[in-house]
Amino acid sequence: MAFGLPLLVLFAYLALAKANVYIVTLEGPPVISYTGGVEGFEATASESGDEIDLSSESATSYAQHLENRHDMLLALLFDRSSYEKLYSYKHLINGFAVHISPEQAEVLRRFPGVKSVERDWKVRKLTTHTPEFLGLPTEVWPSGGGHDKAGEDIVIGFVDSGIYALHPSFATHDSEPYGPVPKYKGTCEVDPDSKRSFCNGKIIGAQHFAKAAIAAGAFNPSIDYASPLDGDGHGSHTAAIAAGNNGILVRLHGYEFGKASGMAPRARIAVYKALYRLFGGFVADVVAAIEQAVHDGVDIINLSVGPNNPPAATKTTFLNPFDASLLSAVKAGVFVAQAAGNGGPFPKTLLSYSPWITSVAAAMDDRRYKNHLFLGNGKILPGMGLSPSTHGNQTFTLVAANDILLDSSVMRYSPADCQRPEVLNKNMVEGNILLCGYSFNFVVGTASIKKVSETAKSLGAAGFVLAVENITPGTKFDPVPSNIPGILITDVSKSLELIDYYNTSTSRDWTGRVKSFTAKGSIGDGLMPLLYKSAPQVALFSARGPDIRDYSFRDADLLKPDILAPGSLIWAAWAPNGTDEPNYVGEGFAMISGTSMAAPHIAGIAALVKQRHPDWSPAAIKSALMTTATTLDRAGRQLQAQQYSNSEAMTLVTATPFDYGSGHVNPRAALDPGLIFDAGYLDYLGFLCTTPGIDLHEIRNYTSLPCNYTIGHPSNLNSPSITISHLVGTQTVTRIVTNVAEEETYVIAARMAPEIAIEVNPPAMTLIPHASRKFTVTLTVRSVTGTYSFGEVLMKGSRGHKVRIPVAAMGYRN
Repeated sequence: MAFGLPLLVLFAYLALAKANVYIVTLEGPPVISYTGGVEGFEATASESGDEIDLSSESATSYAQHLENRHDMLLALLFDRSSYEKLYSYKHLINGFAVHISPEQAEVLRRFPGVKSVERDWKVRKLTTHTPEFLGLPTEVWPSGGGHDKAGEDIVIGFVDSGIYALHPSFATHDSEPYGPVPKYKGTCEVDPDSKRSFCNGKIIGAQHFAKAAIAAGAFNPSIDYASPLDGDGHGSHTAAIAAGNNGILVRLHGYEFGKASGMAPRARIAVYKALYRLFGGFVADVVAAIEQAVHDGVDIINLSVGPNNPPAATKTTFLNPFDASLLSAVKAGVFVAQAAGNGGPFPKTLLSYSPWITSVAAAMDDRRYKNHLFLGNGKILPGMGLSPSTHGNQTFTLVAANDILLDSSVMRYSPADCQRPEVLNKNMVEGNILLCGYSFNFVVGTASIKKVSETAKSLGAAGFVLAVENITPGTKFDPVPSNIPGILITDVSKSLELIDYYNTSTSRDWTGRVKSFTAKGSIGDGLMPLLYKSAPQVALFSARGPDIRDYSFRDADLLKPDILAPGSLIWAAWAPNGTDEPNYVGEGFAMISGTSMAAPHIAGIAALVKQRHPDWSPAAIKSALMTTATTLDRAGRQLQAQQYSNSEAMTLVTATPFDYGSGHVNPRAALDPGLIFDAGYLDYLGFLCTTPGIDLHEIRNYTSLPCNYTIGHPSNLNSPSITISHLVGTQTVTRIVTNVAEEETYVIAARMAPEIAIEVNPPAMTLIPHASRKFTVTLTVRSVTGTYSFGEVLMKGSRGHKVRIPVAAMGYRN
């Protein structure tokens, strides 16, 4: 043995004292990349790059061989009582997650055959009218047999917070019976309380992953649930957006808000729970969930999750256990949609970096909920609130919470938040409109609009008003359903107008106590949405590019995000026991915002593309979505992006590809893109091998392949976009298109901002079906501005196809 007994005893003591979870990768390829060479084990990866069956006898045998090696290594180095192996990773990466001390981690790091030892890091959630907005019912579903066939037999895996399987969005009793999906080999856990399976034919897989969370001491089984049950709401919401049943009535507080539907309502749902309510999740659990999903045979993975921050232990954003697992998933033929992140509107806030992932930004769609407060002095203050109006043409007396306290000692309870009805005088509230203040407690979630509504109702108020008196950058306001009249005044200047009117209309004695309330008001009807042509718009919170290649935030030669999809004010299923959003506790539906909501739109639409073109690669599906996207809003104007002005108020600016990628998704066009830009595992390897600053040994650590394949420059990756972060003089990039339609002649044109000249060659090409052709794009610096210049290459086909790729470049002097 390499170590003596005294050292083992010491390790056991240290492990108990200060253990952490580490992700360890080892020499030797995983199943997805194994081409033979180990005696007694057949190759599991084909030389041609074809998809492999991860559940075949040869794959299962080699996977068991890897797991045995993991166990032998740990047993060789450490006493069994001093560590806990949580997962063996065998299919997408070769390694394991283990709970050990930092000293043990150092021993592993130095041991021959160990490639990397990284301390686990956290991930977080990147938190309906949209089918109609996207044209699915009229332009897409009919061509595939209608909504009751849309996504048939396509399996979408959701690595999220679980699912509330009893929700009508996932029910099967009103649908055509679901048959088996032979390619899917996942399992279904049983609810430990009800003893019922989480699966029903619509949901065909349900598992949970929490070993790293448990080892870290973060898991609380009473609220996190040691099962696929959604204790949060987020997982049910994302699953319903992508694949929820069609025509599910959204009803809250006795009011109807339309009917909800998934993008691919007939697609199957496979649940891989790895996110939890209070802490998010851990990469070790998420990687285990991704590995299991790929092994089980999902077609698509939806990841409404990303790192809390860039993991500093790895040198590049593209190579860590998380992104490397997704690279292998794509090699296995799985399309991956990931939320871009919610750090907008600031640059370089993306949390989805790699070219093999489809990174999704969030858009506002055309629906807005507006309401108005009508004051007794004739002023009308705009606000938001999904609520009925106050009765008839009546006006009601306004009473502020701070003026009707039962006891001044309750000031310590922040009574202006209107969260505690017992501290307010019911006799003074009854029949009046209650005025409350929107404090920081609402931002952090310790106060909620739902609770204000409950307080006002329990006190017999005619309605309530919440006034925002100050705002911090990044705060977003979403309308919240209420069963009594209510409005949130989000414009600080309008809130101050309300407060001024109230104070001048309210007489007080010398102590400040109110003698008479004479301010009057009424609340309008906020239940009906208004539809705007100035949509879509890039949402304020949506993370922005440029992409980064390392954790020094140096720019990558890759455009991110990839695409824009609806992600603001999205109605979808909710878990009644979910507590992620305090305004929707106990509800069956929620309307929430985030790139978390945008990603499943793309996952569901990708399912429709996969259904139409079952043999397409993940890169082909991504290309179809990107090249057909639009950069215009409904009024035909350039897309706008929400941004902060100098006064920190929200304004609109002309959006760029760093806001929206290739543009807003167009599902109908994506089904028939004309041309695609395809890419595979070796292309992504070539991108890595030519990216400046990446250690070639690090690439081999994660891919088990040497850098024998080069594409010359990372911007030559055959992606449906072009980005050159450091353009000096002239540079030519190459692209290859493949015709996926009838024979067609394409005229190719390009335009660019004046600082950079652009030229394409050839200017036209004719392609027969399935043919591929190469073309080049040459960029030349004309003047240096210190900022990116944007443009596009547009290919117009004689049969009507339009293929568009965005271009971004920053010029430097020779």
